Amino acid sequence: MIRYSKIIVFILCLWPLVIISLNIYYNELGAEPVKKIMNHFGEWTLIFICLTLAMSPLKRFTNLAFWTKFRRMLGLFVFFYATIHLLTYIGLDYRFDWQPIFNDVLKKKFIFIGFSAWLLLIPLAATSSQKMINLLKQNWKKLHRIVYIIAIFGALHYIWLSKTIFFKPLIYSVIIVVLLILRIRIKTRKFNYE
Repeated sequence: MIRYSKIIVFILCLWPLVIISLNIYYNELGAEPVKKIMNHFGEWTLIFICLTLAMSPLKRFTNLAFWTKFRRMLGLFVFFYATIHLLTYIGLDYRFDWQPIFNDVLKKKFIFIGFSAWLLLIPLAATSSQKMINLLKQNWKKLHRIVYIIAIFGALHYIWLSKTIFFKPLIYSVIIVVLLILRIRIKTRKFNYE
């Protein structure tokens, strides 16, 4: 049952690619196609961060352990869509012109923190296999707590990027804060029971 559920969830996780592919095919990217693609994958990265963080609270509220079976897959999709978001910026927007990219990272705080979030995702993606979990043992859990910092960085990246429209970034920020608080409560309860 879990195996089929994972296949269904995997297919659903590809939906952002389907949406943007249809937009490209039907020429519906608007006046700024690169910006549309970049923002599309940036927002979906945040959505997948929220979904990943939601798995433990869902397990707690529903008393169903199967939610956490999807956490690793969702986390890898965070890295996948964050990487497409970054590559769109580097490849389509700046056409691999490294000097202005380097200047942006140093001078623009929203790019600096977004790039920092992506860098922090690399060790999480690299250690997501069962082999790495067995190898790192308790250190694996400690390492993967970096996702909390990544979530905060992602929210700040979106807020600082939005110069005039703050409503959507604030919604994501509130969701992330609530999910982090719920996870802290879960950890505290586990500690108290032990």
